[in-house]
Amino acid sequence: MLSIYFIASALSLDAPSIFTDEKGIPFFDWFSNSIFVSSIVAGLIIWFARKATRQMTIVPGPTQNFFEALVHGLYEMLEGIVGTHMIARVFSLLSTLFIFIIVSNWFGLLPGVGSIGWGHMGVHGFEVSAPLLRPATADLNMTLAMSAVFMVFWLYWSLTEVGVKNFFVHIFGVKGGLSGIMALVLIPIFLFVGLIEIISMAFRPVSLSLRLFGNVFAGETLLTSMITLGKQLQLPDWASYLMSVSIPIPFYFLELLVGLLQAAVFMLLCAVYIQLSTSHDEEESH
Repeated sequence: MLSIYFIASALSLDAPSIFTDEKGIPFFDWFSNSIFVSSIVAGLIIWFARKATRQMTIVPGPTQNFFEALVHGLYEMLEGIVGTHMIARVFSLLSTLFIFIIVSNWFGLLPGVGSIGWGHMGVHGFEVSAPLLRPATADLNMTLAMSAVFMVFWLYWSLTEVGVKNFFVHIFGVKGGLSGIMALVLIPIFLFVGLIEIISMAFRPVSLSLRLFGNVFAGETLLTSMITLGKQLQLPDWASYLMSVSIPIPFYFLELLVGLLQAAVFMLLCAVYIQLSTSHDEEESH
């Protein structure tokens, strides 16, 4: 007798809309499965934060204790990078990015993500072609949007902290305290270096978004390949089912680590970008 089970589908580069008509034509194209998951993740984070801080006590309970430890640890880590003069301004955004990314990454490892949705009945079971749930960070639109929002705030913080003039002097000005003829000679070189710096700044949201998207997308694709390995090898249905349950287990632990690392890398790179553009005034004052 043929055993029937759900087969997860490999992620497509585009996130499909979860609303389709009888002919399969999507409407409300903007509400994709990744936006649906991001809404769930945001709701979970808000619910947990409210639960942890609704009735705060001197002797905290487990939920409050975990939340305070997380916030305190992130605060001290970021303060050591951006400095005491910037931490109050940037902490809320950077910590929110970290928490949202790590919860989104780990949410993608839950059973049902990628295996619940619309599809068709295949030889080996129900094959999902349009999953209802897709990891939010496995959608380039989401990671690019987060990077773009950060860069807008980064530019605002940099200009308000050091001023427009000092911002451009820091980029194009002659470094090393040189003056006189040597400074005049080196002006074209530092102008060229400043132009390269501007180009590198413009590529920051691209590198931030592609790094996060690429790692999460590759991880989801790897898990799908491991889950469907028995099917790809054309093994019997019972063997394919056992392999789909057992083989992905070590890769799940790997993806837990990758999810944490990618959230930390995204946050720390944002903090470093802020530190590079807002710390030179402090150095010059000494």
